[in-house]
Amino acid sequence: MTEQAQHDAWLVDLDGTLYSPRPVKLAMAAELALSGWGAVAVLRRFRHEHEVMRETLRDPVESPFALQIERAAKATGRQSAQVEAIVRDWMIERPGKWIRRFRRAGLLEEIAAFRARGGKTALVSDYPAQSKLRALGALDLFDEVVANGEDGGPPRLKPYPDGYQIAAQRLGIEAARCLVLGDRADADGEAAAKMGAGFRLIA
Repeated sequence: MTEQAQHDAWLVDLDGTLYSPRPVKLAMAAELALSGWGAVAVLRRFRHEHEVMRETLRDPVESPFALQIERAAKATGRQSAQVEAIVRDWMIERPGKWIRRFRRAGLLEEIAAFRARGGKTALVSDYPAQSKLRALGALDLFDEVVANGEDGGPPRLKPYPDGYQIAAQRLGIEAARCLVLGDRADADGEAAAKMGAGFRLIA
């Protein structure tokens, strides 16, 4: 049985799934070494808070992204606006050129083909997604975008299934008829299991 027959919707992670993460990380590390030393401590703390919140943020909040910014700001002694500016610059905007270069073209073609056969698609991300989707040239591949830090984003981070559940609801597809595509079994895979969806590991 094909994935089209098994599933009516694909719910797709972004970072590490729609592009190869290792070369992007290496390229951004080189940029940071050249011109971003002042941002390194903030970015490290921001990422640290993300992983901590995956494990400890049990109650829904209005914006996990805003809370993550607030926690990183407190830990580094900066204003929240300063931390958000650094994060958006170095983690959301600047990586765009590298993300496009190292996109998973085959997977993007699969998603386009699935849509052409009548499948529904949604992008689900624990980080703001619109800028990266534009860099990938993939905005038109998704019927819905559910992204932390953007309007209508999830109230908790993966492995909580909130983002994927919101996406399935917006698409009007039952969880059992959805396939989650992601690069982390401990985040995307666990979220899929919790909501009763299928899972495909992208590595």
